[in-house]
Amino acid sequence: MSGDFAVIGLGQFGRAVALSLVREGAAVLAIDQLQERAQMVEAEVDAVACADATNELALEELGLERMSCVVVAMGARARETSILTTALLRQRGIPRIISRAANELHGRVLLAVGAHEIINPELQMGQRLARNLAHPTILEQIALDENTNLVELATPEQFIGKTLEDLDLRRRYGISVVAVRRAGQVVPNLSTAERLDRGDRILVVGPPASVRRVASLA
Repeated sequence: MSGDFAVIGLGQFGRAVALSLVREGAAVLAIDQLQERAQMVEAEVDAVACADATNELALEELGLERMSCVVVAMGARARETSILTTALLRQRGIPRIISRAANELHGRVLLAVGAHEIINPELQMGQRLARNLAHPTILEQIALDENTNLVELATPEQFIGKTLEDLDLRRRYGISVVAVRRAGQVVPNLSTAERLDRGDRILVVGPPASVRRVASLA
């Protein structure tokens, strides 16, 4: 991971983002208007600042232009503040602004005033929980674009002991196996002649509907 990061808003979500970035080896400036929140992460991040992010002079003093990314992590009760902060950051030429949205309308406004990306952790966690309940064999899922997902699946019982050539998943289901997780190790480019073992997890790429068809086989 390269570049410096700033996280504005140190509620539960903002703290989690800041501390996770630190664990990934990033340099983090943590910012909040409340001193007690800034102090909660002071010992773990590279720098903290107690500042009002809607104040242009305060933003100038923080020198956020040197950051590769700024995360606006304010909660739902600070929607107007997050919108104004996002707009001011965009005016200052921040190369990447990720803003937390409370709902769809808030997200559209944030994008309109300058956010490059938005995140709605409550919505995304709800969707993930629903997906896990509906398809428990889907262990992890990443949307590569609107029509393609990268998914880690528990190997369906009927696939065990068969080779990728036997299964012919691309023709039958429209998905491709890109790797297999076996005994904790990822095995890329598994030979089409090698058989799948019990406990294997397959990493597949394909349309969401096709992935769900395979997941339903387990």
